[in-house]
Amino acid sequence: MSTLARLQYLRRIASAYLLRSQSQLSFWHDSAELNPRARSNALGEYYMNFDEKAQYGLVDTNGIPVLNYRGAIGTQYNPIAIAQWGLGNFNLFRREGDSTARERFVVAANWLRENLEPNAHGVFVWNHNFDWEYRDTLRAPWYSGLAQGQGVSLLVRAYADTNETKYLDAAARAFQSFLAPTTDGGVAFTDSKGNLWFEEYLVSPPTHILNGFIWAAWGVYDYFLATGLAEAEALFHRAIETLKANLDQYDLGFWSLYEQSGTRLPMIASPFYHRLHITQLNVLHRLTSEPIFDQYASRWQRYALSRSKRTRALCYKGAFKLCYY
Repeated sequence: MSTLARLQYLRRIASAYLLRSQSQLSFWHDSAELNPRARSNALGEYYMNFDEKAQYGLVDTNGIPVLNYRGAIGTQYNPIAIAQWGLGNFNLFRREGDSTARERFVVAANWLRENLEPNAHGVFVWNHNFDWEYRDTLRAPWYSGLAQGQGVSLLVRAYADTNETKYLDAAARAFQSFLAPTTDGGVAFTDSKGNLWFEEYLVSPPTHILNGFIWAAWGVYDYFLATGLAEAEALFHRAIETLKANLDQYDLGFWSLYEQSGTRLPMIASPFYHRLHITQLNVLHRLTSEPIFDQYASRWQRYALSRSKRTRALCYKGAFKLCYY
């Protein structure tokens, strides 16, 4: 970042973390809990609870959630947040029969369907219409494999609940982004070893953000559950093989990494993202029965329970932020 951009970033982040009033962190930093009612072989409740996200209250006049990023970014629509809010309300509706929750998840699904648009390569994506500081700033409009995955996860559930094909048609358009490489407007990247990744942020070289890759892969799996499409099933299995082959690259021996940053100091996960990784690995173990996911979830949980490892991780995270942001 330039000096001015760095100062603006630090001012915005400080106001989000230090002030008591609502910011985007009010939405993102929930308890990251596994949903024990989710099924592994059929569409039902989403794999994480998202209970706190379902109760998020900052919405526009149409009832769509908006996030306050503070500073120059201000209040914005974020398709990932809208999808997660919708999924949380879908869970609440399925669990309690709450009619208001059903209305909310349908509102979210409609927003996603209406705001799916072709990018410069003709691939249908959900755009973020604000610049985002990710070392090199992502310039609006930018799209994300994470948004594609969770958007699909909500749309196929809207189709399952309403039987209205408009939701499945939108999911099918969004699913095409997983079939196209990042160089052609998609979100898929195949590395030199043949590993298939779904990229949360489209940067070069790719950074393989772990939580975004896993959430995106769930969207591919959900599309397979909704359609039975062999291509989607094969794509999901390729993603699982990538994770199995590369999880060790995310293990520092005392904490998990957020991404493969390519920097001299690797980008360590924050406490929230470390908890999220553990939950996601537990979900993957339920979906695939692969022992490696249970093994790493247990190992990373032991890291989280160690005061010395938590302290070491926080110090490491602070050093990374000072050096690269």
